[in-house]
Amino acid sequence: MNLFDVYPLFDITPVKALGSKLWDENGTEYLDLYGGHAVISIGHSHPHYVQRLTNQINNIGFYSNSVKIPQQQELAEKLGQLSGYEDYQLFLINSGAEANENALKLASFHTGRKKVISFSKSFHGRTSAVVAATDDRSIVAPVNETENIIFLPFNDATAVEEALQTNEVAAIIVEGIQGVGGVNIPTTPFLQELEKLAKKHGALLILDEIQSGYGRSGKFFAHQHAGIKPDLITIAKGMGNGFPVAGVLISPEIPAKHGMLGTTFGGNYLACAASLAVLEVMEQENLVENAAQMGDYLMEKAKAIPGVREVRGQGLMVGIELETPCAPLRKALLDEYRIFTGSASNKNTIRILPALNVTQTELDRFLEAFAALVSCSK
Repeated sequence: MNLFDVYPLFDITPVKALGSKLWDENGTEYLDLYGGHAVISIGHSHPHYVQRLTNQINNIGFYSNSVKIPQQQELAEKLGQLSGYEDYQLFLINSGAEANENALKLASFHTGRKKVISFSKSFHGRTSAVVAATDDRSIVAPVNETENIIFLPFNDATAVEEALQTNEVAAIIVEGIQGVGGVNIPTTPFLQELEKLAKKHGALLILDEIQSGYGRSGKFFAHQHAGIKPDLITIAKGMGNGFPVAGVLISPEIPAKHGMLGTTFGGNYLACAASLAVLEVMEQENLVENAAQMGDYLMEKAKAIPGVREVRGQGLMVGIELETPCAPLRKALLDEYRIFTGSASNKNTIRILPALNVTQTELDRFLEAFAALVSCSK
């Protein structure tokens, strides 16, 4: 039996990793500025993370949610403390798509409505309802198609207000920063207007912080730059630093009953140990502040490179747009300079999503290589 290839594969097999570095089976060292799709938040193989998981597996790794798992409450309290959402409930699952699916389900249960507003260039996952709410028809199968999704222009609050007039909309779902769509930032007025409009028309506002959350933007959640408080917040990726874990933060105004949501693996002992380790390292090493500082540094330097059309981002979620498709340059960064980067649906944009403890020296290594390649390609 052969494996189904999820993505086109680089001819590299990482066998060891530490911090922002990877090594392949030949001992070749790489700089990881992509973190496996923004998943590696505190660096590969962080000692505290390794110890937390080791201690947990030596005791118990799994039991179902039919018993008390104290680490779940410990995680909820720590997450509430660091994020500023202490009065919310935390529902734990395994992946970002699941988080968004359950957020949409809660919104529909709460409002009794079916319609969902999503936005151009959005990406919310690859399962049933959330792939339908993703602005990429190439990944929406016939079984996923639904007339209940309303796509509107990004950063256009007037269009949202008009769509809400029917009073049929259960939820507005928007990314804290659009990642796959090209690192597009929702404006502060747009997010503030979404919050007001959702309340006015009885819809729920869902902030998809799966890629932009957990300190990546220079605040705990990207939407906090706009000073708003959504009804539901979805989290994943950097939450477990590589361990599959995700969650939905649920406003106290939204009642949740037993049986409304469910999960087998969500919030298991190991997932909680990984998530607690991430929060502890983030707090102890001031990683949110480091993300803000290093992100500002990276964007300022990248903007000064001739041949760069635009730099977009907040914190360590950065998109660098070129005049031409970036695939050849990304390949050269990997083959010649041993640096991992990402791409976006906008074929000209390179995505930089490093660990939140990336150093200025590591960013300088990228900037030097990037500038040299852009210069050669002109």
